[in-house]
Amino acid sequence: MAGRDCQDGNEGRAVRELLDRIGDKWSLLVIGTLRQGPLRFGELQQQVGGISQRMLTLTLRHLERDGLATRTVFAEVPPRVEYELTALGRTLIPLVGALAEWAASNHLLIDANRARFDAAR
Repeated sequence: MAGRDCQDGNEGRAVRELLDRIGDKWSLLVIGTLRQGPLRFGELQQQVGGISQRMLTLTLRHLERDGLATRTVFAEVPPRVEYELTALGRTLIPLVGALAEWAASNHLLIDANRARFDAAR
């Protein structure tokens, strides 16, 4: 994208739509959690702290719609449902990992900047 204006036309729209999807807080956490392999809904909800059942359902549905995750229903009693990343979804793992690493490395500096900014107001 270097040297190209991605704010105009279809490419800009596509980039904005995709960033809206994977850039939200819950999608990144779900993708990061599913990097370990398939998980059942309850396991996923436990590992993604603070997410409600409704928000997890919506997030998984969006990820599935975009082809980033799959939902597999096993014909068992009781029924078992697992979610996992698709091949396309797995391509996001290095990016999500890099963001998580950056956040971990810089959170103290960001906290200090926020405190300084808030104190000046």
